[in-house]
Amino acid sequence: MDWKLELVILPVSDVDRAKAFYTDNVGFNADHDQVVNENLRFVQLTPRGSGCSIALGKGITTARPGSVEGLQMVVADIEEAHAELLRRGAPVSDIEDLAWGRFVYFSDPDGNKWAVQQLLPRGE
Repeated sequence: MDWKLELVILPVSDVDRAKAFYTDNVGFNADHDQVVNENLRFVQLTPRGSGCSIALGKGITTARPGSVEGLQMVVADIEEAHAELLRRGAPVSDIEDLAWGRFVYFSDPDGNKWAVQQLLPRGE
């Protein structure tokens, strides 16, 4: 039986600002934006090519906005990803080369922290 991670909840203080950041500055696809009632709004966003989405909204978590750290996406080309994030206006770090991969980092407007990694070829 497969166990697939498909949704990660991100706590944010301003749903519209966060949605704009992830779609405009990072390039996520806006899958759903549903206002269920005055206390519940669900927004689902998915990185291109990903089987896992993020959800943000009103009334979906009690976690403190900006409290999520360690989110990670993997790309084939870190230089291309870095250039796209810069072009879109995301506050992205310089490329960092480590023994286990090449990375860039960014945070959303609330401070939720992301890493983008290019895996290195595996040695035999």
